[in-house]
Amino acid sequence: MSSGSLTSVVATLFDNSTHGEDSYLIRDMGNGHFLDAVMDGVTGHGGEEASTSVAGALETASISSPEDVIAILEEQNGDFFQVGGGRFLLTTVSVALYLGGPLYIISAGDSPVFHIRGEEHQQLSGRIGGILRMGTAKAIGAGQDLNLHRTEVNLEGGDRLVTASDGVTDNVNPAELAGFVRNSDSPEAASASVKQAINERLERGITPELLGGRFRHDDQTGIFRFF
Repeated sequence: MSSGSLTSVVATLFDNSTHGEDSYLIRDMGNGHFLDAVMDGVTGHGGEEASTSVAGALETASISSPEDVIAILEEQNGDFFQVGGGRFLLTTVSVALYLGGPLYIISAGDSPVFHIRGEEHQQLSGRIGGILRMGTAKAIGAGQDLNLHRTEVNLEGGDRLVTASDGVTDNVNPAELAGFVRNSDSPEAASASVKQAINERLERGITPELLGGRFRHDDQTGIFRFF
């Protein structure tokens, strides 16, 4: 199946009860095209306002290319930096844009995007082993120049995509997350499996040693999309 003929179904996981600073956007752009975005506002630095503003800008703007997304994020970054001076109005952003060709990933900060195909999974943005991908800005609003991370991947029928905040991946490691998604027959089931794992770890207050052994309290956002 060519990427131009792909359709998808989508579900979310959203628990904003810890800090109230995550935002997300699922924008249906017609013909199977979409924009998924997760924003994780920086706690104590106007994160809620920043993440909500970025979501609103991406929802209402005319978007027909990845360059349009970049222009929106650069404008938001300039506005935030002018007001906050790099110390206030800060948020991560990870955008997955599909317009019938390759899937475009555009991001700043540590909110990860995973592409899952069969038994393989690939992290397309965010942290790798606790370190941000080379060249990736820490957050929208953190500096005058926004050095976004960009990548793209060709999609096939059966592929699965997860766009998340680190409130998910600090408590469920990438291999586990990919396994939950791979073994689910719908995005709703994938979301429920991940949320159940997080809740069980919250009750015990622990995570696997690979994740440091201690539960990380944070807002949790995930967009699960099956092609």
